[in-house]
Amino acid sequence: MSVMETVRVQSDLFDMGAELNAFAAAMAKKNAGAVVSFSGLTRDIATGDLDAMEIEHYPGMTEKALAKIRDEAIERFKLSDAMILHRHGRMEPGEPIMMVVTAARHRADAFQGAEFLMDYLKSRAPFWKKEITAQGAKWVAARDEDEDALSRW
Repeated sequence: MSVMETVRVQSDLFDMGAELNAFAAAMAKKNAGAVVSFSGLTRDIATGDLDAMEIEHYPGMTEKALAKIRDEAIERFKLSDAMILHRHGRMEPGEPIMMVVTAARHRADAFQGAEFLMDYLKSRAPFWKKEITAQGAKWVAARDEDEDALSRW
């Protein structure tokens, strides 16, 4: 798999199972002993009235930023490879929003690599999220706990 295949920002829905299976098959050829995945779903807000979420990004810049953090994770955690798949555009509650998959010879490295990438995506990735409800649209502010999670790395 090339970097362009393992770092994707797209508007289209994706099949989490098919993505994981393709990644795992490629990693079996690299002698990986562990594959870890995390998939995020668009979830309803606390008030229960989310109609949709819209995610914006700056094409080109976003992919470069994700490729850089992916490369850092591969080096830092001795990963065989890593994949970041993130959607943009309009998403309904329950739809997949993103997916991170890591592979390594040992499970601890694969888990840590995935957590590192998730913490980055939640706090530093160049995406802007807007929640749309019957009352209107509101930009989602950064959360302190997401920023705090980065301190462990």
